[in-house]
Amino acid sequence: MYRIQEHDIEDILVEEPAANYGYTYADYLKWKIEERIELFRGRILKLAAPNTSHQTVSGNLFLLIANHLYRKPCKVFAAPFDVRLPVHNQKKDDEVTTVVQPDLCVICDPQKIDARGCCGAPDLVVEILSPGNSKTEVQLKFEVYQQAGVKEYWIVNPVEQNLIIYTLTNSKYIGSKPYAPGETIGSAVLTELTIPVEQIFEN
Repeated sequence: MYRIQEHDIEDILVEEPAANYGYTYADYLKWKIEERIELFRGRILKLAAPNTSHQTVSGNLFLLIANHLYRKPCKVFAAPFDVRLPVHNQKKDDEVTTVVQPDLCVICDPQKIDARGCCGAPDLVVEILSPGNSKTEVQLKFEVYQQAGVKEYWIVNPVEQNLIIYTLTNSKYIGSKPYAPGETIGSAVLTELTIPVEQIFEN
């Protein structure tokens, strides 16, 4: 079995993986490494450990969304939770080359959920920025979520205490203005959900 070398784990990824970097979910399942990683189009990206503010925001949002979804068909999941994003309906383990771990994701189609996580695009994804996030990671996640058809994508900034909501329209994300404490957000996917922004950032 091939062992991951340090040079395999990069912060700079390419649009299409070179032949010797074409890792799949089948490879991902075999690896025994301490770091959290994601696969982007066959390339490996190492994830930074979340800090305290990141985890506080994640916990707040999870509780707010989970309470709203209680006894409803949609389910919310928090990282670490593998989301496989097949291309052209190629869902076999040795065909999937993108596996991400969103901070939070909401899935309304129960057929996408299995014992290993989610196979297919979640309806809503939340990513929380932290000092360890690289620009490459942020850009790549935007691209893969848009390409996969994630209907709604929230990017939350704990340092500036704001968030932007991107809604998929004609296969492209349209971004909202930044929402800050004192305002209330809603969701195009979870139409009855309303959240006062200050509750997201409460300690």
